[in-house]
Amino acid sequence: MSESKKEASAKKEKKEARKIFSLYKVDKDKLIRLRPTCERCGPGYFMADHGDRYSCGHCGFTRYKHT
Repeated sequence: MSESKKEASAKKEKKEARKIFSLYKVDKDKLIRLRPTCERCGPGYFMADHGDRYSCGHCGFTRYKHT
């Protein structure tokens, strides 16, 4: 049984860490934020992109995208 657990854990792939470069874009001397910030928490808290909505992981605020 312990051998099967070792094999299963060896087969799991590690998630790639989120890179800071995916949150910002540098255009000449300006820094552009690619994701919106939370309206409740303020600057510094980016909202996660879930396809049809944005949500804040800190406070749970959800903003739906216009389709």
